[in-house]
Amino acid sequence: MVRSATEESAFKQSIHRENNNNKRKPVVQKRNMFRHRVQLRTYWRKLKAFVKKLSLQRQMMENLIIAKARQDALQRKMEERRLRLQEEANRRFVASGAMTAEEQEQRTLYTNVLEYEQDHDWPKLWKASMKENPADVTLVSRLVSYLLSRSDHPVVKLLRKHQNRVYNRLYPIVSKGLPQSPALLLRTSRSSHSLLHPEIQRRPASTGSSSVGIGYSPLPSHDLHTHCDDEEEGEEPHTQVTVDRENSFEDLEQFLTHLDWIPADDTCSDLEVTSDPTMLNEEHVQELEMRALKEHLKVVVKDVHIAIDQLLSLCLLSFECLNTASSKDLCLASIEEAFFTPLWSALVALFRKVNAEHEQAFEMSVKLYQEASPRDVGVPAKLFPQEPGVLQGSYPYESAVEELKLLVNDCCPQKKLECIVRTLRMICVCAEDYRCLNELDSSPKTAAIGADDLLPILSYVALRSQCPRLVSECAALEEFIHEGFLIGEEGYCLTSLQSALAYVESLHTEGTQLPADKLI
Repeated sequence: MVRSATEESAFKQSIHRENNNNKRKPVVQKRNMFRHRVQLRTYWRKLKAFVKKLSLQRQMMENLIIAKARQDALQRKMEERRLRLQEEANRRFVASGAMTAEEQEQRTLYTNVLEYEQDHDWPKLWKASMKENPADVTLVSRLVSYLLSRSDHPVVKLLRKHQNRVYNRLYPIVSKGLPQSPALLLRTSRSSHSLLHPEIQRRPASTGSSSVGIGYSPLPSHDLHTHCDDEEEGEEPHTQVTVDRENSFEDLEQFLTHLDWIPADDTCSDLEVTSDPTMLNEEHVQELEMRALKEHLKVVVKDVHIAIDQLLSLCLLSFECLNTASSKDLCLASIEEAFFTPLWSALVALFRKVNAEHEQAFEMSVKLYQEASPRDVGVPAKLFPQEPGVLQGSYPYESAVEELKLLVNDCCPQKKLECIVRTLRMICVCAEDYRCLNELDSSPKTAAIGADDLLPILSYVALRSQCPRLVSECAALEEFIHEGFLIGEEGYCLTSLQSALAYVESLHTEGTQLPADKLI
């Protein structure tokens, strides 16, 4: 078979193409194999990641199961401990019949103390130290001070709770009627509403307040200096909208340092009879307001007494080694100092509102007789220097006057009472020195002064102190000093000072005018 030239050329071209394809086939196969391997590796990598993820999920599930089991075991252990401590508290407070609400609260607090002691070692160390040194009275104050420094202890939480209660009763009363003087500048506070905020001053009283415009409903609990974990239960509900008073202790303290009694106009007399119905209405409103203030003061004093009693009881339950006469007194003194220090300025402000008339009378007497001599108030001539040059520019009993002025600087009733005692002791020392100057025979045969001489001298000292606030301070001390401290020298000194203050108040009245030639 003979092929043409065209067919021969086409045949050669097909043979050539076939040979070329045969040469390229290994290269394509290699490329396909490489691509397959890459895909296989990618798949294997994803498979390993998936397996690893499954393993992690399984491990996480196992860990969750283990954690849940541990949590359940811990809860059962805590519940068993709580029941055991509850039984111990029940044995401690076993009583016939149903327990009162106060006893139930005390039992709950004692259970909290037992739970706290399970998690902390320092109470055990202090108890062991007290047991080893029962005669060391300094340990008592150190123990109570350390206890009050532990913010997580149930005693401190109870302290903050009662401080909140008392402060919430005081704030709406003592924050009213703020002076508009530009000299009174409050410190910058985190609170969005300070005591001088104009919107607060213009805010009307709630409908549940007294008709005299004073709101007495307690305010919600808020932090004072530290957060209080225990919220008050069973408090009266509040219907009025209150402002945020965070850090208002600082603002209130700043205000109270500037707060002072403002004397009334001498041209207006409280005893003046008027037929003006407007004046009669104002007098009626003032009478209602004063009555409401006195009732509110009784409530505050009752709250303070309850707080101190509960704090002392819980301290004695926490540390039985403190349940002795001397240790109890030291413990009470430390508790009162911690409780009253942030509250005293506000408490005295309320007392000053109630005793405004007495302070006004004291102020008027001071204005009239501030330059009176000891003789003018009945001090015997032998108990003060007759020659003015003897004292070299000072006045009689100046050291006692300066000591009495320090009373307003303390914030603890016990320390204020000690200041009064020191004042009377200085009076006795000065009286002895003056008697030795006036008498030739200065041998101390008898005491320099007796009870009849002490009151005139103390009245003179109170008059020269020129401090009307002493009236309210002594009224507050009479309410808050524990009755155990009012027996003996302390009680005698406080009663004597109150009598002297009452005498000074009466000096400006018509029946007790001093001789005209003695006035300056």
